[in-house]
Amino acid sequence: MATKILIVEDDEAIRDVIRFTLENNGYKNVLTAGDGEAGLALARRELPSLVLLDLMMPKLDGLSVCRELKRDEATRGIPVIMLTAKGEESDIVLGLEMGANDYVTKPFSNKVLVARVRAQLRQGFEMDHSGEIRCDALVMNTLEHTAKLDGKPIELTFTEYGILQLLAKRPGRVFTRDQIVSKVKGDDYPVTDRAIDVQIVGLRRKLGAWGANIETVRGVGYRMKHCEL
Repeated sequence: MATKILIVEDDEAIRDVIRFTLENNGYKNVLTAGDGEAGLALARRELPSLVLLDLMMPKLDGLSVCRELKRDEATRGIPVIMLTAKGEESDIVLGLEMGANDYVTKPFSNKVLVARVRAQLRQGFEMDHSGEIRCDALVMNTLEHTAKLDGKPIELTFTEYGILQLLAKRPGRVFTRDQIVSKVKGDDYPVTDRAIDVQIVGLRRKLGAWGANIETVRGVGYRMKHCEL
């Protein structure tokens, strides 16, 4: 099935630039909508491979569109990249908590946008049947609960392993601290943001220079840099 990308953006000039950029990079099946209501209806009807979603829109804002997409079983699995303005930190966090996969802050370069789109569309970082995750020199086997860097075993705590697995499985995706707690420890686990930061510091220390691949996204959370298989 051909890749189908939906742009939901009320600014016609920005919408046209994004569409032109995507088409020039090989994505020929690009759909557009100028407001949240039209975008939500189009997403439900066309089931695109990915949605680029502006936050501030008439009729239905981007957060509401994201919430509805993630509530609907038919659209829940569609990756969503939010298009945000500077200073919308709280909305970014809220969008990620609702299930958005990533965000790009306006104004953004076309190269960055295409890289984020490609990262979300790639299937190569999914775990295979062996339970193996590869990210550059890092290899994790979730069935054996092992992690190796440059072929050498890394001794990790249960929580450190869970965080590293989460980030390495979805390189490029931003996870908020709450999402990390929820996915590693479970919902309602009593852990503070500071506790997650401490775990990240310890994880980076054990990974040595390679630990720089775990990026801090200021005001939001953490992500793994894009990896090579």
